[in-house]
Amino acid sequence: MLKLIIFGPPSAGKGTQAQKLSKKYGLPQVSTGDLLREAVAKQTPLGVKIKSYLDTGRLGPDDLIVQLIRDRVSKHDCADGYLLDGFPRTMGQAVELDKMTDIDLVLNIVVDHELLVERAVGRRICTKCNAVYHVKFNPPQRETTCDKCGGPLVQRDDDKEETVRHRLKVYQEQTAPLIDHFRKKRNLVDIDGSAGIDGVFRQMVDAVEQVKG
Repeated sequence: MLKLIIFGPPSAGKGTQAQKLSKKYGLPQVSTGDLLREAVAKQTPLGVKIKSYLDTGRLGPDDLIVQLIRDRVSKHDCADGYLLDGFPRTMGQAVELDKMTDIDLVLNIVVDHELLVERAVGRRICTKCNAVYHVKFNPPQRETTCDKCGGPLVQRDDDKEETVRHRLKVYQEQTAPLIDHFRKKRNLVDIDGSAGIDGVFRQMVDAVEQVKG
């Protein structure tokens, strides 16, 4: 039985690492975002309630989100453990999670915010084939044209500097109390998120293996 949580700021590569961990250890990746979208799409009673919040740009209340997670982790494929991605988001959710189960390990990706801003702001996406470039780390041969298909390269609204900085600020405000909470429980490990995809993954695997003993 292995129960993990992964925390990481926007553009820190959390989704990629969650997928890699899920595959390596055979753990279902329980993503709050995916569960919310699925519940809304299927128009479940919970989904109908949640939609009214999402439509006005609000996070669903803690009790609805906790119920969504509780329903998901009670399914058969979570019997041997799971990886929580995007949960808990608030102290209320963390307290309910403590009542629900014992988490083995919290992996907290730590990256300098200026590096995250640089990563995001320099990202360019091809509007035709969705190829991803970066003006500094992986530049195309021609500044505004995709090397693969010749399509135009654009900066997504999500990658504009003002938007990125706002998302990082919100993440910091939301997550700081949660990180303190888990640090006090002595089950949180900081991961150096500047080490590249493979380097970050190695750190995570080392931390998980220590917990598994």
